Amino acid sequence: MQKITKEVYLKWYEDMLFWRKFEDKLAAVYIQQKVRGFLHLYNGQEAVLAGALHAMDLTKDKMITAYRNHVQPIGMGVDPKRVMAELYGKGTGTSQGLGGSMHIFSKEHRFYGGHGIVGGQIPLGAGIAFGDKYHGSDAVTLCCFGDGAARQGSLHETFNLAMLWNLPVVFVCENNGYAMGTSVERTANHTDVWKLGLGYDMPSAPVDGMNPIKVAEAFDEAIQRARKGGGPTFLELKTYRYRGHSMSDAQHYRTKDEVEEYKKIDPITQVLDVILAEGYATEEEIKVIDKRVKDRVSECEKFAEESPWPEKSVMYDVVYEQEDYPFIQHKL
Repeated sequence: MQKITKEVYLKWYEDMLFWRKFEDKLAAVYIQQKVRGFLHLYNGQEAVLAGALHAMDLTKDKMITAYRNHVQPIGMGVDPKRVMAELYGKGTGTSQGLGGSMHIFSKEHRFYGGHGIVGGQIPLGAGIAFGDKYHGSDAVTLCCFGDGAARQGSLHETFNLAMLWNLPVVFVCENNGYAMGTSVERTANHTDVWKLGLGYDMPSAPVDGMNPIKVAEAFDEAIQRARKGGGPTFLELKTYRYRGHSMSDAQHYRTKDEVEEYKKIDPITQVLDVILAEGYATEEEIKVIDKRVKDRVSECEKFAEESPWPEKSVMYDVVYEQEDYPFIQHKL
């Protein structure tokens, strides 16, 4: 893993701030009904992505995640204007407006979704890693999911085969505490999700998911293990989401005071504190970064607003048609 320098701190600050403001803008336009359907925001969890990207080799490593998936592809290199356009359902989006909020995808940048089925991406992540091993690549796949998905049977099936086949995959539980709205304490008789991996002799550990340094160190160890043929790792990133599960979540399961307590260890604030304490940037230089972030978000919104809707024919271009299908009886 490359050293965590002044430049890394400044990049983390700008990236995480941009992701936060990008999601804030989506929340605002969602209320205006410019973005429809479900909307799951990443506010508070940014350190997980920042640390992971620092440890990854973005020229070959891959990522797959659940439906809280807007900023991950941006971090991996996808144009954020195209991501916002996809959420708007516009033809310039990452999937020409057909995927929407929960299904951002980029083969070019090795980001494989965005999956609406809870836990559905877990076996797929192992499958991607299997493909890399089969073809002799030393690429590693990060397979991310929430604490709610950790209760799916597919996780255990996948863990078993991943260990049996020694796959180059890092399983990542982004434990933000509440799944859709039920706390970890109410869904199992244990609260240490990471221990699920121990039953398969998988290297497993809890990680402070609010601190990008701790995240980067844990990911680096796991990724290097996988790259060298050491097989899977299971990391439980203990993080927190400030917003509801989705925009329709009334959040009756927690108090505002609890949210404010977690904001005291906000990942963006933690990084900014180090930047200022170490003299990596002045207050004025931070203001320049803040303005640059604000302008970038505005550019994304403008692009999405002005982009055309996809042609209706696009919907039919992705539907399989076989005119001589044997079980269809055509009327004369």
